[in-house]
Amino acid sequence: MPSLQEIASQVRRDILRMVHGVNSGHPGGSLGCADFLTALYFEVMTHNPAFDMDAKEEDVFILSNGHISPVFYSVLARSGYFEASEMATFRKIDSRLQGHPTTHEGLPGVRIASGSLGQGMSVAIGAALAKKLNNDQHVVWSLHGDGELQEGQNWEAIMFAPNKNVDNLIATIDWNGQQIDGPTYKVNSLGNIREKFDAFGWHTLEMNGNDMDEVVHTLKEAKSLVGKGKPIAIIMHTIMGSGVDFMENDHNWHGVAPSNEQLEKALAQLPETLGDY
Repeated sequence: MPSLQEIASQVRRDILRMVHGVNSGHPGGSLGCADFLTALYFEVMTHNPAFDMDAKEEDVFILSNGHISPVFYSVLARSGYFEASEMATFRKIDSRLQGHPTTHEGLPGVRIASGSLGQGMSVAIGAALAKKLNNDQHVVWSLHGDGELQEGQNWEAIMFAPNKNVDNLIATIDWNGQQIDGPTYKVNSLGNIREKFDAFGWHTLEMNGNDMDEVVHTLKEAKSLVGKGKPIAIIMHTIMGSGVDFMENDHNWHGVAPSNEQLEKALAQLPETLGDY
Protein backbone atom coordinates (compact mmCIF):
# COMPACT_ATOMS: atom_id res chain seq x y z
CA MET A 1 0.00 0.00 0.00
CA PRO A 2 1.47 3.40 -0.92
CA SER A 3 2.05 5.87 1.89
CA LEU A 4 -0.33 8.77 2.41
CA GLN A 5 2.34 11.11 1.02
CA GLU A 6 2.60 8.97 -2.12
CA ILE A 7 -1.17 8.93 -2.58
CA ALA A 8 -1.28 12.72 -2.16
CA SER A 9 1.36 13.07 -4.87
CA GLN A 10 -0.81 11.10 -7.30
CA VAL A 11 -3.85 13.14 -6.28
CA ARG A 12 -1.95 16.31 -7.16
CA ARG A 13 -1.03 14.83 -10.55
CA ASP A 14 -4.70 13.99 -11.14
CA ILE A 15 -5.75 17.54 -10.28
CA LEU A 16 -3.33 19.10 -12.74
CA ARG A 17 -4.15 16.70 -15.54
CA MET A 18 -7.92 17.09 -15.11
CA VAL A 19 -7.78 20.89 -15.19
CA HIS A 20 -5.28 20.94 -18.06
CA GLY A 21 -7.37 18.47 -20.07
CA VAL A 22 -10.25 20.93 -20.49
CA ASN A 23 -8.33 24.16 -19.88
CA SER A 24 -10.77 24.88 -17.06
CA GLY A 25 -11.04 24.36 -13.33
CA HIS A 26 -9.54 25.32 -9.99
CA PRO A 27 -6.07 23.89 -9.30
CA GLY A 28 -4.82 26.21 -6.53
CA GLY A 29 -7.14 25.32 -3.66
CA SER A 30 -7.34 21.72 -4.85
CA LEU A 31 -3.57 21.28 -4.54
CA GLY A 32 -3.60 22.92 -1.11
CA CYS A 33 -6.25 20.51 0.22
CA ALA A 34 -4.75 17.32 -1.24
CA ASP A 35 -3.07 16.25 1.99
CA PHE A 36 -6.19 16.83 4.09
CA LEU A 37 -8.54 14.86 1.83
CA THR A 38 -6.02 12.06 1.35
CA ALA A 39 -5.63 11.67 5.11
CA LEU A 40 -9.39 11.86 5.64
CA TYR A 41 -10.38 9.24 3.07
CA PHE A 42 -7.42 6.87 3.35
CA GLU A 43 -6.74 6.97 7.09
CA VAL A 44 -9.30 8.66 9.34
CA MET A 45 -12.87 8.63 8.05
CA THR A 46 -15.17 5.61 8.26
CA HIS A 47 -16.74 5.35 4.81
CA ASN A 48 -17.94 2.84 2.24
CA PRO A 49 -17.19 3.22 -1.50
CA ALA A 50 -20.28 1.10 -2.21
CA PHE A 51 -22.04 4.40 -1.37
CA ASP A 52 -25.41 4.71 0.28
CA MET A 53 -26.84 8.24 0.05
CA ASP A 54 -28.33 7.86 3.55
CA ALA A 55 -24.86 7.14 5.00
CA LYS A 56 -26.19 4.93 7.76
CA GLU A 57 -23.49 3.73 10.15
CA GLU A 58 -20.71 5.60 8.37
CA ASP A 59 -19.15 9.04 8.45
CA VAL A 60 -20.31 11.75 6.04
CA PHE A 61 -18.15 14.27 4.21
CA ILE A 62 -19.61 17.55 2.94
CA LEU A 63 -17.54 19.63 0.51
CA SER A 64 -18.74 23.20 0.86
CA ASN A 65 -16.14 24.95 -1.32
CA GLY A 66 -17.22 22.93 -4.34
CA HIS A 67 -14.93 24.65 -6.84
CA ILE A 68 -12.08 22.45 -5.59
CA SER A 69 -13.87 19.50 -7.16
CA PRO A 70 -10.68 18.15 -8.84
CA VAL A 71 -9.17 17.08 -5.51
CA PHE A 72 -12.50 15.65 -4.37
CA TYR A 73 -12.96 13.60 -7.55
CA SER A 74 -9.40 12.31 -7.42
CA VAL A 75 -9.68 11.14 -3.80
CA LEU A 76 -13.07 9.51 -4.49
CA ALA A 77 -11.71 7.68 -7.54
CA ARG A 78 -8.49 6.61 -5.87
CA SER A 79 -10.39 5.28 -2.84
CA GLY A 80 -12.70 3.16 -4.99
CA TYR A 81 -15.92 5.11 -5.55
CA PHE A 82 -15.57 5.00 -9.35
CA GLU A 83 -12.92 4.10 -11.91
CA ALA A 84 -9.94 6.41 -12.14
CA SER A 85 -10.34 6.50 -15.91
CA GLU A 86 -13.54 8.54 -15.48
CA MET A 87 -11.42 11.50 -14.39
CA ALA A 88 -10.66 11.99 -18.10
CA THR A 89 -14.26 13.22 -18.50
CA PHE A 90 -13.85 16.11 -16.01
CA ARG A 91 -15.98 19.14 -17.02
CA LYS A 92 -16.94 17.60 -20.35
CA ILE A 93 -20.45 17.44 -21.82
CA ASP A 94 -22.61 14.77 -20.11
CA SER A 95 -19.85 13.95 -17.61
CA ARG A 96 -20.72 12.98 -14.04
CA LEU A 97 -17.67 15.02 -12.99
CA GLN A 98 -19.05 18.53 -13.30
CA GLY A 99 -16.95 21.59 -12.50
CA HIS A 100 -18.84 21.90 -9.22
CA PRO A 101 -20.13 18.63 -7.72
CA THR A 102 -23.82 17.92 -8.32
CA THR A 103 -26.11 15.09 -7.30
CA HIS A 104 -28.37 14.55 -10.30
CA GLU A 105 -25.62 12.78 -12.26
CA GLY A 106 -25.51 10.15 -9.50
CA LEU A 107 -21.76 10.25 -8.95
CA PRO A 108 -20.90 8.00 -5.97
CA GLY A 109 -19.51 9.95 -3.04
CA VAL A 110 -21.31 13.22 -3.77
CA ARG A 111 -24.13 13.98 -1.33
CA ILE A 112 -24.82 17.66 -2.04
CA ALA A 113 -24.46 20.08 -4.92
CA SER A 114 -21.92 22.69 -3.85
CA GLY A 115 -21.48 25.25 -6.58
CA SER A 116 -22.85 28.12 -4.49
CA LEU A 117 -20.49 28.97 -1.65
CA GLY A 118 -21.52 29.41 1.97
CA GLN A 119 -24.12 26.65 2.26
CA GLY A 120 -22.11 23.62 3.33
CA MET A 121 -21.98 24.49 7.02
CA SER A 122 -25.77 24.51 7.23
CA VAL A 123 -26.02 21.21 5.34
CA ALA A 124 -23.37 19.60 7.53
CA ILE A 125 -25.18 20.66 10.69
CA GLY A 126 -28.41 19.20 9.33
CA ALA A 127 -26.68 15.92 8.54
CA ALA A 128 -25.14 15.82 12.01
CA LEU A 129 -28.51 16.43 13.67
CA ALA A 130 -30.05 13.66 11.54
CA LYS A 131 -27.40 11.26 12.80
CA LYS A 132 -28.27 12.19 16.36
CA LEU A 133 -31.97 11.57 15.71
CA ASN A 134 -31.10 8.17 14.22
CA ASN A 135 -28.83 7.27 17.15
CA ASP A 136 -25.98 6.94 14.65
CA GLN A 137 -22.66 7.54 16.44
CA HIS A 138 -20.71 8.41 13.31
CA VAL A 139 -19.25 11.80 12.42
CA VAL A 140 -20.03 14.50 9.86
CA TRP A 141 -16.91 16.09 8.38
CA SER A 142 -16.97 19.24 6.27
CA LEU A 143 -14.51 21.45 4.41
CA HIS A 144 -14.86 25.20 3.84
CA GLY A 145 -12.74 27.88 2.22
CA ASP A 146 -11.61 30.91 4.20
CA GLY A 147 -12.91 33.31 1.55
CA GLU A 148 -16.18 31.39 1.68
CA LEU A 149 -16.62 32.56 5.28
CA GLN A 150 -17.34 36.02 3.89
CA GLU A 151 -20.82 34.61 3.18
CA GLY A 152 -23.18 35.52 6.02
CA GLN A 153 -25.08 32.24 6.14
CA ASN A 154 -21.98 30.59 7.60
CA TRP A 155 -22.13 32.70 10.73
CA GLU A 156 -25.76 31.90 11.41
CA ALA A 157 -24.84 28.23 11.21
CA ILE A 158 -21.66 28.67 13.27
CA MET A 159 -23.78 30.35 15.98
CA PHE A 160 -26.48 27.65 15.79
CA ALA A 161 -24.27 24.57 16.16
CA PRO A 162 -22.96 25.15 19.71
CA ASN A 163 -26.41 26.25 20.88
CA LYS A 164 -27.83 22.89 19.77
CA ASN A 165 -24.84 20.84 20.99
CA VAL A 166 -23.99 19.57 17.52
CA ASP A 167 -20.94 17.75 18.86
CA ASN A 168 -20.72 15.15 16.08
CA LEU A 169 -19.58 17.73 13.50
CA ILE A 170 -15.93 18.41 12.56
CA ALA A 171 -15.67 21.44 10.26
CA THR A 172 -12.30 22.22 8.67
CA ILE A 173 -11.51 25.70 7.38
CA ASP A 174 -8.91 25.95 4.60
CA TRP A 175 -7.12 29.13 5.66
CA ASN A 176 -4.83 29.79 2.68
CA GLY A 177 -5.40 33.54 2.64
CA GLN A 178 -6.24 33.62 -1.08
CA GLN A 179 -9.38 33.94 -3.15
CA ILE A 180 -10.15 34.59 -6.80
CA ASP A 181 -9.79 38.39 -6.56
CA GLY A 182 -6.64 38.42 -4.44
CA PRO A 183 -5.54 37.95 -0.82
CA THR A 184 -8.51 37.62 1.51
CA TYR A 185 -7.23 40.44 3.73
CA LYS A 186 -7.55 42.83 0.78
CA VAL A 187 -10.92 41.57 -0.47
CA ASN A 188 -12.70 41.41 2.90
CA SER A 189 -10.49 40.63 5.86
CA LEU A 190 -11.59 37.74 8.05
CA GLY A 191 -9.45 38.68 11.02
CA ASN A 192 -8.44 35.77 13.26
CA ILE A 193 -10.66 32.87 12.22
CA ARG A 194 -9.78 30.70 15.19
CA GLU A 195 -10.68 33.42 17.67
CA LYS A 196 -14.04 33.83 15.94
CA PHE A 197 -14.87 30.12 16.26
CA ASP A 198 -13.71 30.19 19.89
CA ALA A 199 -15.99 33.16 20.57
CA PHE A 200 -18.95 31.35 19.02
CA GLY A 201 -18.45 28.40 21.39
CA TRP A 202 -16.69 25.80 19.23
CA HIS A 203 -13.84 23.54 20.28
CA THR A 204 -11.08 24.67 17.91
CA LEU A 205 -7.86 23.03 16.78
CA GLU A 206 -5.21 24.35 14.41
CA MET A 207 -2.86 22.57 12.02
CA ASN A 208 -0.52 22.82 9.06
CA GLY A 209 -2.63 21.30 6.31
CA ASN A 210 0.38 20.49 4.14
CA ASP A 211 2.22 18.41 6.74
CA MET A 212 0.75 14.91 6.41
CA ASP A 213 1.80 13.68 9.85
CA GLU A 214 0.32 16.75 11.51
CA VAL A 215 -2.88 16.43 9.49
CA VAL A 216 -3.42 12.81 10.51
CA HIS A 217 -2.66 13.57 14.17
CA THR A 218 -5.03 16.55 14.27
CA LEU A 219 -7.88 14.76 12.50
CA LYS A 220 -7.63 11.91 15.00
CA GLU A 221 -7.51 14.38 17.89
CA ALA A 222 -10.63 16.07 16.51
CA LYS A 223 -12.41 12.72 16.32
CA SER A 224 -11.56 12.09 20.00
CA LEU A 225 -13.50 15.26 20.91
CA VAL A 226 -16.75 14.09 19.31
CA GLY A 227 -19.60 13.72 21.79
CA LYS A 228 -18.21 16.18 24.32
CA GLY A 229 -20.81 18.91 23.97
CA LYS A 230 -19.31 21.21 21.34
CA PRO A 231 -18.91 21.20 17.56
CA ILE A 232 -15.27 20.95 16.49
CA ALA A 233 -13.49 23.28 14.10
CA ILE A 234 -10.07 22.67 12.59
CA ILE A 235 -8.33 25.82 11.38
CA MET A 236 -6.13 24.43 8.60
CA HIS A 237 -3.26 26.53 7.27
CA THR A 238 -2.45 25.57 3.69
CA ILE A 239 -0.51 26.95 0.76
CA MET A 240 -2.55 27.57 -2.37
CA GLY A 241 -0.91 25.51 -5.12
CA SER A 242 0.99 23.35 -2.61
CA GLY A 243 3.40 20.91 -4.27
CA VAL A 244 4.04 22.95 -7.41
CA ASP A 245 6.63 25.65 -6.76
CA PHE A 246 5.49 28.18 -9.34
CA MET A 247 1.85 27.95 -8.23
CA GLU A 248 2.37 28.32 -4.49
CA ASN A 249 0.89 31.32 -2.64
CA ASP A 250 -0.39 32.86 -5.86
CA HIS A 251 -4.11 33.68 -6.06
CA ASN A 252 -3.84 33.78 -9.85
CA TRP A 253 -3.88 29.95 -9.77
CA HIS A 254 -7.27 29.91 -8.04
CA GLY A 255 -9.08 29.16 -11.30
CA VAL A 256 -6.55 28.97 -14.16
CA ALA A 257 -5.40 25.83 -16.01
CA PRO A 258 -1.70 25.22 -16.70
CA SER A 259 -0.36 25.35 -20.25
CA ASN A 260 1.31 22.31 -21.82
CA GLU A 261 4.72 23.55 -20.72
CA GLN A 262 3.51 24.39 -17.21
CA LEU A 263 1.87 21.00 -16.84
CA GLU A 264 5.08 19.23 -17.79
CA LYS A 265 7.05 21.33 -15.32
CA ALA A 266 4.50 20.71 -12.55
CA LEU A 267 4.26 16.95 -13.07
CA ALA A 268 8.06 16.70 -12.92
CA GLN A 269 7.79 17.80 -9.27
CA LEU A 270 5.20 15.12 -8.36
CA PRO A 271 6.06 11.40 -8.45
CA GLU A 272 3.54 9.15 -10.18
CA THR A 273 2.68 6.56 -7.53
CA LEU A 274 -0.69 4.97 -8.41
CA GLY A 275 -0.55 5.25 -12.18
CA ASP A 276 -2.00 8.13 -14.19
CA TYR A 277 -5.52 7.59 -15.48
